[in-house]
Amino acid sequence: MIRILEVWVTLVTVSLLTEGVLGGYGLSMFAAQSSPPDPCYDENGNPRRCIPDFVNSAFGKDVRVSSTCGNPAARYCVVTEKGEERTRDCHTCDAGDPKKSHPPAYLTDLNNPHNLTCWQSENYVQYPQNVTLTLSLGKKFEVTYVSLQFCSPRPESMAIFKSMDYGKSWVPFQFYSTQCKKMYNRQNKATITKQNEQEAICTDSHTDMHPLTGGLIAFSTLDGRPSAHDFDNSPVLQDWVTATDIKVTFSRLHTFGDENEDDSELARDSYFYAVSDLQVGGRCKCNGHASKCVKDREGNLVCECKHNTAGPECDRCKPFHYDRPWQRATAREANECVACHCNLHARRCRFNMELYKLSGRRSGGVCLNCRHNTAGRHCHYCKEGYYRDMTKAISHRRACKGNRTSFWLYSCTPTLPPVVENGSHLSRCQ
Repeated sequence: MIRILEVWVTLVTVSLLTEGVLGGYGLSMFAAQSSPPDPCYDENGNPRRCIPDFVNSAFGKDVRVSSTCGNPAARYCVVTEKGEERTRDCHTCDAGDPKKSHPPAYLTDLNNPHNLTCWQSENYVQYPQNVTLTLSLGKKFEVTYVSLQFCSPRPESMAIFKSMDYGKSWVPFQFYSTQCKKMYNRQNKATITKQNEQEAICTDSHTDMHPLTGGLIAFSTLDGRPSAHDFDNSPVLQDWVTATDIKVTFSRLHTFGDENEDDSELARDSYFYAVSDLQVGGRCKCNGHASKCVKDREGNLVCECKHNTAGPECDRCKPFHYDRPWQRATAREANECVACHCNLHARRCRFNMELYKLSGRRSGGVCLNCRHNTAGRHCHYCKEGYYRDMTKAISHRRACKGNRTSFWLYSCTPTLPPVVENGSHLSRCQ
């Protein structure tokens, strides 16, 4: 019993000591040491390429759709097949009843296979009519893939578009159709070469009507593009994967061909588009100069720029850092923006490409409005009428002194033999 008591007292004592140490200075010391390093700089403080985390940039965002069932409430029927037997199980879509509604928010909510939520269009919006889903990403992203998980059969024809200017203009990303030529005037599965890397192609892959539910369409932006292995050095592909908005257009429904039979109403109620999950995988576009994106004061998503860069995508050098041109960071070179060399005599500068080339691509900054009586590309000498105080570095604000009217006060030197006047020796000034 005494032995057990001794052990208990020892454990309590150690516990209290540990709490005292770690709960006070010791804890703060370890916390300070464990602060994560900045991914944009190595252990020696040298800049290196950094990129934001890979994310589903569609998650939780609003999607604008051209058609949603339930307003007014309407019947829809789900087709199932067992062998050669086909049955229809009918339900009601009602936007006013949360248990019976299929709103656009279900496209980008948490995709839970055990609690499947599906956006659903109105019944039988058939070609030449279409249904569109439009998603704003909030800023430029470098998109790796766009995927859709269906609750209905996959479309017979659909297209994916991207915008780089927040929806002002659109260019095609990819087409899917069993009839590429008829629907989109494109060859089926055209060959991608270096000459057409930035063009959308059409494919009949993933356009089968089966499975009747749970089918997937996933478009990879770089798959099959010849320069994908050298992405850092391919401005064409860097531009190709860049998007601010994504639009999906469902052009043509799959049917069993019974929509014009005697009981056509029941058949037409069975044909609609329904999607459980829309994903846009990619990274916030920061050109290798930021490791994360944050909200600015206006609530806009912007890169947290490093390497003396600025802009929503770190796509320019920050003020006064124009000694060499802005460049995207690569795995080999961070391409940090460099401050102009103005010896602390100027607050503004500009970049000159000719001077940059003449310097062997080392320095192209030109200082503007040199202060403190200095002049020159780097404010590195005194302007006319002023002279250098050799006791001060040229970067000192009082390194340049004097002017034409008082020059003799500072720079008189005996350059000629002394002249006697009224018995006094005078030195002549320059």
